[in-house]
Amino acid sequence: MFALRDLRLAGVVAFGILSALALCACASRQAAPPVEAVPPPVPELPSQYRPEDFVGRWGYGTYHREGDQARTEKQAHGQCGQPVVINRGPNGGVMMYLADSAQLQELRLKGSPSGKNFVGPPGPPGGTQDREIVSLDGRVMVLRWVDPEINGRYGTGVYVRCGTEGVARSGKPAAR
Repeated sequence: MFALRDLRLAGVVAFGILSALALCACASRQAAPPVEAVPPPVPELPSQYRPEDFVGRWGYGTYHREGDQARTEKQAHGQCGQPVVINRGPNGGVMMYLADSAQLQELRLKGSPSGKNFVGPPGPPGGTQDREIVSLDGRVMVLRWVDPEINGRYGTGVYVRCGTEGVARSGKPAAR
């Protein structure tokens, strides 16, 4: 009789130990993997340019070879009869077209840690749909697509400001 009670006790103890081990094994399988430290997001840097620098009527042309920029500026000035109009966007950006899109979109002006400036959709500076602002002096703006494939198709854009903004242009001299 004593042996049977010891055998039952040993069975209960063994069952308890096996249950505890099984529970530990299940818990260890369901444990989440260690969380890797995610670097904090890079703060958005402002562009050195303002949306007002872009707003206006522009003659537009493109080139693929660096030596063609001066010629393209003259051709772009000749396009002022059918200007590209850049307006201010409702959220503080500028309304322009992206590559392969026939719809105006609000683009943002973005600065970068390297000192380069970009115009493009929301996201980090230098994204595939961004254009680098190569130069902008108020009269001539040069924008280069960041993505080499897009730049190969569209070329570097040259925008030449058309006339004096806000002044009516006519063939007659102004009355004094």
